[in-house]
Amino acid sequence: MSAPTPPPEIRISQTSDYREGYANSVQIRLSVWDFLLVFGTMAQTNPDAVQLNNFQGIYLSPQQAKALWNVLGQNIGHYESTFGEIKLDPRAAGQMSVQ
Repeated sequence: MSAPTPPPEIRISQTSDYREGYANSVQIRLSVWDFLLVFGTMAQTNPDAVQLNNFQGIYLSPQQAKALWNVLGQNIGHYESTFGEIKLDPRAAGQMSVQ
C-alpha cells in the first residue's frame, strides 16, 4: 500500500476587482445546474414599502452550495455557542427569498 497523498497547498489571493460589501438581503434562485445568490441591501422606505437594492450575484454549483451550507452551519454553531442563540424576527422571513 502506498502512503496517502498529502492535500495540495492552498494559496489565497485577491483579484484586482475584489470587493467587500454588507448585505441584509439574500435572494436565492436555482436551476438544475446552479444556485444564484443575489445580495443586496433592504430598507423600509415607508410603512407599506420595502426597497431592495441588489448589488452582487454569485453563481455556485450544487456541490459548492452544499459545501457553503455545511460551513455556514458549523460557523453559526460556533457563533451561538460563544454569543448565544441567534433569534430571527418572524417578520423578516420574507427578507431571504427562494425563487
